[in-house]
Amino acid sequence: MISSSARRGQFDVRHTISVALVILMLTILPSGAWAGNDAAQKYPPTIVFMTDFGVLDDSVAICRGVMYGIMPDVRIVDLTHQVTPFSVFDGARYLFGATPYYPRGTVFVVVVDPGVGSSRKAIVAHSKKGQYFVLPDNGVITLVDQRDGIDAVREITNTEWMIGSKLSSTFRGDDWSKVGPEVPVRNLVRLDLRVATIDDHGLKASVIATDGPFGNLVTNVDGGDFLKLGYTHGQEVPVKVGDKELKMKFVKTFSDVPVGDPLLYVDSRGHLGLALNQRSFAETYGIRPPAALVIPRAGR
Repeated sequence: MISSSARRGQFDVRHTISVALVILMLTILPSGAWAGNDAAQKYPPTIVFMTDFGVLDDSVAICRGVMYGIMPDVRIVDLTHQVTPFSVFDGARYLFGATPYYPRGTVFVVVVDPGVGSSRKAIVAHSKKGQYFVLPDNGVITLVDQRDGIDAVREITNTEWMIGSKLSSTFRGDDWSKVGPEVPVRNLVRLDLRVATIDDHGLKASVIATDGPFGNLVTNVDGGDFLKLGYTHGQEVPVKVGDKELKMKFVKTFSDVPVGDPLLYVDSRGHLGLALNQRSFAETYGIRPPAALVIPRAGR
C-alpha cells in the first residue's frame, strides 16, 4: 500500500511538471497559432486544461495562476480535474469528446500521468485540425489521433523554455518546434484500442470506458456511423462485446426497455453506448475497457 507521504511526493512531481508544461506552451506558440479562422480571431487565446489532480487543494488554482501571470488575457477552460486517478483511458476519451468543439489553434494541456518519473516523454503534438496538445507520451492522445490525425510531434527537452526564472516575453512568438527534437508520429505510444471501422460485414470498434457510476459502456463509434449499418429504433441488434454475445434493442430512451434489459443508444456526445436499464452493464457482464466490439450489418 502506498503511504500518504509517497502519494504526496508523486503528486508534487506531477504538479511541477504540469506548471512547466503550461509555461512552455504559453511561451512557444506563434501568435498566428491562436487564430485559426475569422471567428477565433475575435476571442483571446484558449487553453483547455485537464488533470487528475482533483479540486480539494490549491494545485489547479496554482496552475491557472501561472497561466494568467504569463498571458493575462488567456481563456482557460477546465475540461475536468476529476479524471479517475492515473486513468489514461479516461483522459483519452474526455479529450476525444471535447476537441471537436474547439477551434483551430486551441491548446490542450493534459496531466494524467501514471508514468511520471519514468522514461516516458513529455511532448507537444499538432493535429491535422490545427490544435496543439501538451501532454505525456503515454497514449492519452490515441483517440484524437485515430479520428483527427497527428501530423507533427516534438519532445520537450529545451530547458530554456521551461524554467520560470529564464522566461521572457521575447520567447513568445518563437517557433514551437524549438521545444525539442522531432518525434516520428508512428513512434507515439498508443493505447490498445481498435479503430472503429465499417465494411461490408459490419462494424468493428472498441469499448473505451465506463460512464461514471452507472456502468454504461462508452465506445469510439460515432452514432452516424452506427446508423450506416441499417438499424432503426426499436430493432434488436446482435452485438458481440468482449467474449459476450447479446441481442440488444436500439432505443431512444432507457425506458423503452424493461428494467434490467440491455439496450443500445446514442449518448449525449454522439457516440454509441451500451447499457442496462437501471443496472450496471459493466458489472452484470464483467466487461472492462478496453474491449472489442463487433456489430454486423442489419439483415446479416
